[in-house]
Amino acid sequence: MTNPVSTHPDTARVHDGVVEVIAARTLYDVGHLRPESHFEADLGIDSVIMESVLLSVREHFALSAELPAGPATIGELVDAVRAALAADAGSGAPAPAANDAGAADPVTEAVVAAAMRQTQYQRHQLDLDADLEGELGVDSVVLTSVVAEATERLGLTGPAPDLAGATTLRALADALRACDPAVRNTATGTEAAGGAGTDTPEPRRAPGSAPGADPDGWDHRSMKDFTEQRDPDLFAKTRSFAGYLRSREKDRLYWYGMPLHSKCGNRAVIFDELEGRKREFLMFASNNYLGLANHPGVIEAVVDATRTYGATHTGSRFIGGTNMLHKELERRLAAFKQRPACIVYPGGYSANLGAISALVKSYDTLVVDRLNHMSIVDGARLSGAVRKIYRHNDMADLERILSRSAAEGTGGRLIVADGVFSMHGDVCDLPEIVRLAKEYDARVMIDDAHSTGVLGVRGSGTAEHFGLKGEVDLELGTMSKTLAGMGGFVVGEEEVVEYLRYYSNSYVFAANIPAGVAAGLIAAIDVIEAEPERLKRLWTNIGTLRGRLLEAGFDLEHSESAILPIVIGDERRAMEMGRAVRARGLFCQTVVYPGVPLGDARLRVSVTCEHTPQDLDLAAEIFVDAARETGVLPTP
Repeated sequence: MTNPVSTHPDTARVHDGVVEVIAARTLYDVGHLRPESHFEADLGIDSVIMESVLLSVREHFALSAELPAGPATIGELVDAVRAALAADAGSGAPAPAANDAGAADPVTEAVVAAAMRQTQYQRHQLDLDADLEGELGVDSVVLTSVVAEATERLGLTGPAPDLAGATTLRALADALRACDPAVRNTATGTEAAGGAGTDTPEPRRAPGSAPGADPDGWDHRSMKDFTEQRDPDLFAKTRSFAGYLRSREKDRLYWYGMPLHSKCGNRAVIFDELEGRKREFLMFASNNYLGLANHPGVIEAVVDATRTYGATHTGSRFIGGTNMLHKELERRLAAFKQRPACIVYPGGYSANLGAISALVKSYDTLVVDRLNHMSIVDGARLSGAVRKIYRHNDMADLERILSRSAAEGTGGRLIVADGVFSMHGDVCDLPEIVRLAKEYDARVMIDDAHSTGVLGVRGSGTAEHFGLKGEVDLELGTMSKTLAGMGGFVVGEEEVVEYLRYYSNSYVFAANIPAGVAAGLIAAIDVIEAEPERLKRLWTNIGTLRGRLLEAGFDLEHSESAILPIVIGDERRAMEMGRAVRARGLFCQTVVYPGVPLGDARLRVSVTCEHTPQDLDLAAEIFVDAARETGVLPTP
């Protein structure tokens, strides 16, 4: 007997499914998506996004044939899907399996709907019991957005609750019910608005203190509190954050973006905008690991090429923007990395965006370390791929994810990891990543932003460090750190690099680095190859300061690079220690959310080959004194 729903598909059911897919692919609210909405004129959906929408709609309804490319409105697409479902029913094709995710109650429905919009998953892909990170790729930043949207859908007021401990969508819905009476009433259908006793009183604050402040006047909010502040006025959150920022600056706790008035070597002159004067600091916040930014040969190359070729060019690499120095730089980088070919991007961030989004599509899987750089996270979002997050450097968790992904059998898999993790200083377990990639038929890309010029006998990066040259499919890097310039690059096999050259939007549609910068980068590679003692001196300095800090009792996690994290945890104490360090004449980075998760605040200390033994002794003394003053270390 023929299924009547399949023979005459219910228009409302099909419409809802189509709208869900479009909302997930475009982040439009479903209320904005009407049958007459024109894909281009009303929704701004171009041909590239439309291809993804059509493929996702086909997967959502398990259609056997491709959908026509002609529908111009949502209503026309719904009609095309109904026709395809009817054709499948007439041919005896199985009807799509029902999925009841979100159908249990309004709270679960709100959570699932929010997750669809924030992750681009379709409803049938959201298993309520799937692990948010390992199986759905929902990190703490995305989770914040999901929670905020779900609470808004449920009509809750006030700041979004912190439900970072929930590891599944079902647990998230349960936690929402438990944390607020209004949510519990929503689940049971009880009227909650305006009911007595449903409001939780605000904690008492000291007079004049900020919202969210403790009785002693300390404002315990972080930057996380301003990411999802919703208001009809788009700029309302900027005003809220401005007041928070001014209070942090007044207390000398936020000290970001102060301008240098000198070269950045082992010491630097910085203009303290809070005090209105210049100050010289012992500099431990620079990524100039081999001191090449101040090398006379590098500077002279930049100047000479700028005089010859001009300040910049006026087109993308395809349209008048390629200079002979760009070609030479790509050749030199490929040779330095010992790979066949190289492509240079305008920046390291755009290299990750361009490479990931060009290679990985919505039907593929991107497998990433939990602590990867934000450019990898944004590349994953731009690609629209299924993203799965494995616990930091946990190879058993990586294998679990790869095994499950391989069993699903759809699309390709790309594992992406930092070589050196920028806020932690530890090194990825590349040998095991490569082994697992071969076993589960995945590709590997390693981001060598903080590895190039630091790891390996020649300083060429993580693959050389582990003796795995040629075993890593793609090696990516930035040129704004050790190489003392600007730009990003990817090295790999010739055909892969050429594909990236034509399909990376951040390469095709962007101007590239100026000729002078390219010349300086070539000169920097010359110095690295001609002066290997710089790398040796860097590692001597790393060992000296690392030993002093460990001896003093600091937690440096598992650092194995030029980045030494002084882990503190509490955001307030980390900022106070950063202030105490600066007061003593040393500058390093105070890292709080979103640089690290809440509860993982730290000072980030960068060592270079330019630091003298006297610099390292003084730095160790300053860190110990500041830590004792602020209670990070006990007073002897």
